[in-house]
Amino acid sequence: MTTALLLIDIQNDYFPGGRMALVGPDAAAERAAALLARCREHAIPVVHVRHVSDRPGATFFLPDTDGALIHPSVEPAPGETVIEKHRPNAFLDTTLDGHLETLGVTRVVIAGMMTHMCVDSTTRAASERGFDCVVVADACATRDQVFAGVHVAADQVHAAFLAALDGTFATVSSSNDVLASWA
Repeated sequence: MTTALLLIDIQNDYFPGGRMALVGPDAAAERAAALLARCREHAIPVVHVRHVSDRPGATFFLPDTDGALIHPSVEPAPGETVIEKHRPNAFLDTTLDGHLETLGVTRVVIAGMMTHMCVDSTTRAASERGFDCVVVADACATRDQVFAGVHVAADQVHAAFLAALDGTFATVSSSNDVLASWA
């Protein structure tokens, strides 16, 4: 089974001082960076996915801003693929599917931001396309949400979305387990 690492939207606007700061982005990025380093050591394909907003009234990931840049902790190396997207699903209106097909990828290991939005949407789309999916829980981050006046803490949002993915759309794993499998 050919594996690729998908790093989704680990971009400056999600970090402290950014326009849409998340809860725990530094810890998630540190784990994602460990995955990235191991992929580079073992020649495992890496795809960096970068969101650039084209939605009128958008407040973050604005074109030509520092906030839309990939965070330095997981900066692409020369030759690594960067896919630009404009929607939560990294497959929608992008070249991601074709790129993975060209590489012969059958399994995607997914890390990134936000768990409840782009990670979830991309994982479901990958599963529906027949990819074996692994979501790396501690290499993802999200933020608090509010629904019908109820505040939902980021850790609960994170857990709920990962629980919904696990077993049906993906295997949810820790970075240590994934790294051990790539040893």
